[in-house]
Amino acid sequence: MPSTLVALCFGAREPAVLAQFWARLLDRETTAGPDGSTDVEPAGAADLRIRYVPFDHPRRGPNQTHLHLTSTSPEHQLATVDRALALGGSHLDVGQLPEEAHIVLADPEGNEFCVIEADNGFLADTAPLGELACDGSAAVGRFWSGALGWPLVWDQDEETAIQSPAGGTKISWGGPPFRDKRGRNRLYLALAPVGATELEIDRLIALGAARAEHLDAELGGAALTDPGANELVLLEP
Repeated sequence: MPSTLVALCFGAREPAVLAQFWARLLDRETTAGPDGSTDVEPAGAADLRIRYVPFDHPRRGPNQTHLHLTSTSPEHQLATVDRALALGGSHLDVGQLPEEAHIVLADPEGNEFCVIEADNGFLADTAPLGELACDGSAAVGRFWSGALGWPLVWDQDEETAIQSPAGGTKISWGGPPFRDKRGRNRLYLALAPVGATELEIDRLIALGAARAEHLDAELGGAALTDPGANELVLLEP
């Protein structure tokens, strides 16, 4: 059976501080973990848990994954932006055009995210955290569809996206051109097997994953990489 998505793990220099920024921005609660991590708890069944974990690798360029927040109206979009700025975020220029309706920001540790316009049809059936927008190929999207058992909700022009059958946050891969991966990813997914861990490792490898045993201790479980060389961790069930 497919693995269960436990959390989006988010590496941070100061996990508790960054978790507070995102918890206040998303109107969620936080829970401290025993290993220096801090969870931003889901506010509802459709929400994704975000786990902020200690991360001391140097930043070497844009993240391979960034977050898209949804809006219910133009006023709500601007209010979200104002709230993010008041909490310690900042505007970010990534080459966006003046006519583009989304607003690009960075959190207090420089991680990119966008506040998406209210009439964006692709995110109409999601959650306040509408999307994890990832750099990667269609093959990576299809791997994750099989890994999680989430159907493809977009598969066109080398772009893919998946979403849980229960709804909520989408995960998408933008297709070419691809940025070079530089060092460890700051954002990665934590999964839990439904059955035996070794059997699930074998299943994920058959789908295209590879073992990354040198990262087991650092990630706190069985570390693997997806077909795009992005880290993931399989936690004990």
